[in-house]
Amino acid sequence: MTGVTGRVALVTGASRGIGAATAGLLAARGMRVVVNYLRSGTAADEVVAGIEAAGGQAMAVQADVRGVAAVESMIEQVHAAWGGIDVLVHNALTPYVIKPFQDMTWEELGGKLDDEMRAAFAVTKAVLPAMTEQGWGRIIYLGTGLSRRPREGVIALGTAKAALAQFARYLAQELGPRGITVNVVEPGPVEDTRMAHVFDEEHKQRQVAATPLGRLAHPGDVAQAVAFYASEDNAFMTGTTAAVNGGMSMY
Repeated sequence: MTGVTGRVALVTGASRGIGAATAGLLAARGMRVVVNYLRSGTAADEVVAGIEAAGGQAMAVQADVRGVAAVESMIEQVHAAWGGIDVLVHNALTPYVIKPFQDMTWEELGGKLDDEMRAAFAVTKAVLPAMTEQGWGRIIYLGTGLSRRPREGVIALGTAKAALAQFARYLAQELGPRGITVNVVEPGPVEDTRMAHVFDEEHKQRQVAATPLGRLAHPGDVAQAVAFYASEDNAFMTGTTAAVNGGMSMY
C-alpha cells in the first residue's frame, strides 16, 4: 500500500463517475477505501480490483444509504475488517426528476428532499462515534453548483443539494470542537457521469463556452478537491465549499 496513513475512507456511490475516481485517488494516497454501491456490484468490484492492482486496499459493500439499518450493517462490516471510519465522502446520488416546477408533484420535490437528507443523516450519524472517540474526522459532501445557480428543470436536485450544503455548515460548527471537519465540494457540469448524458451536445457546448477554463470537469478534477478536504493537510478549513467548475460560476 502506498502512503503511511492507513486511514479508512467510506465513499458512498463509488461504483462509477466521481465516486469511483475519488475512491481510486484516496487509495493511491494510502487510505483503505470502502467502495459503497447500491446496484452496480460488478462495477464496484472493478473499482476495487483497480485499486488492488495499483497496490492499494479496498472493499466493496452494498447498502442503500437511505436506510438506517442498511447503513449500520455496512458500518459493522467495515468495523469488523478495518475498524472505524475516519473519512466520509458522501457522494451517492438519489433519484430525481427533471421537469419544470409547474409540472411537478410534491412527491417528486419533497421525495427528493427527503431522500437527500435521509441519506446524509444516516451515513453521518453512523460514522460520528468513531470520529468523536479519536478526536479526528473528515466529512465531505458532494453538492452541485445548481444549488446556487438555477438551471431549467432541475429544481428538485438544486433545492435538495442546497439543503445539504446548509446541513454541512451546521455540522461544521457543531463538530469542530471534536476535531472533525465538514466541507462541501460543488462541481459544475462533469463529463462521464449519469447527469452528463441528460443534455444534448449543443447544451454541452454552451456550457463549455461559459467556462473560462474552456472545458467541463472530469471526475478526477472533482476527486482532487475531495482528496484535499479528506487529508491531513486540511487542518483548518471547515464549513467551506469548493466550487469545481472551471470558473463557470464564481463565489
